[in-house]
Amino acid sequence: MFEAADYRTRVVEGLSGVSCADWNALAGAACGGVPQPFLRHEFLAALESTGCVGDEAGWSPRHLLLEDSGGRLLAAVPLYLKSHSYGEYVFDWAWADAYRRHGLRYYPKLLSAVPFTPVAGPRLLAADPASRAGAARALMALARDSGLSSLHVLFPADGDATLLEDEGAMRRRGVQFHWRNRGWASFEDFLADLSQPKRKKIRAERRKVAEAGLRIERLQGEAIRPADWAFFARCYENTYAAHGSTPYLNLAFFERIGEALPRNLVLVVARDGGRPVAASLLVVDDERCYGRYWGALAHVPCLHFELCYYQAIELAIDRRLAVIEGGAQGEHKMARGFEPVETCSAHWLAEPAFAEAVDRFLAREGGLVGAYLDELDERSPFRAAGAPA
Repeated sequence: MFEAADYRTRVVEGLSGVSCADWNALAGAACGGVPQPFLRHEFLAALESTGCVGDEAGWSPRHLLLEDSGGRLLAAVPLYLKSHSYGEYVFDWAWADAYRRHGLRYYPKLLSAVPFTPVAGPRLLAADPASRAGAARALMALARDSGLSSLHVLFPADGDATLLEDEGAMRRRGVQFHWRNRGWASFEDFLADLSQPKRKKIRAERRKVAEAGLRIERLQGEAIRPADWAFFARCYENTYAAHGSTPYLNLAFFERIGEALPRNLVLVVARDGGRPVAASLLVVDDERCYGRYWGALAHVPCLHFELCYYQAIELAIDRRLAVIEGGAQGEHKMARGFEPVETCSAHWLAEPAFAEAVDRFLAREGGLVGAYLDELDERSPFRAAGAPA
């Protein structure tokens, strides 16, 4: 246990013994009001209770808690002991291989993230700046005292990354593609602001789905029935199987969050007659829509774009949501009205020689990311002001 003048730290191997209300209060404060769905106790605990994370999955919970002398929770960090680098979306395989080639052990490593979720947000959950800074110090102290190779904090809020940099971590730049609502009243209004080739492409893709005779419906919360969850899980698993991969999540997890977070979930289902053939699961809050999970049992041209992008855009316009986050990478999203945004991660490596090498690499990579962002900004999918529609 790491002691400090005004708090003590504790590492817990799961959230079952942590107050849901206390955790969510810190997550809400860190998010400026309401906690992001992925940071809620219910979401993270569902991953644990359904076996999606745990020792067998290579994601062993080691959540860091900061408490005052009376045991009141002041800050928290979602933290895992990782035995691999799957499900992270910030790639460090080359670093692990370099350690291996030099006879050093890279795994296990410490990782602060929302498992399988490339969504930026607070990682230092605290109600006040002093506790947040304390969480950064405690996290870095834990890493240094752990004897492990490294600490990685994925998709942190910019302020969290700065605090960790101040404590000795290195920042890594990345790129995602987000859709930003410009106050459109309808999907057609959105299309009208796109360049003519992009507008034509989207209309052609939506027409292919319509001509296939599919009916699209959006189900929210309690309207998602057990049979819908079972169907969606089949779709999700089938997509992983088609790529020769093992799915990260399972039916029990989807059912659990369906019970715990109904207002944050929208299931988009495509039906051929009365038979469901594909589905996507969107996570929503009062400001954002997160396109997260998708799968299909039959191939229909352009159906992925319809369920994962165009239905999400219609939903965001209807609800006046500000942003759609479409997940990791995907320059192809620009053709569908998404624009580049910079993301970051923070990293600390115990081995000095490797830390120096990675620091030099990140400086070079960061310059390339900056140039890439500049290039993407010149390829906006939207027509220039004054250009003909």
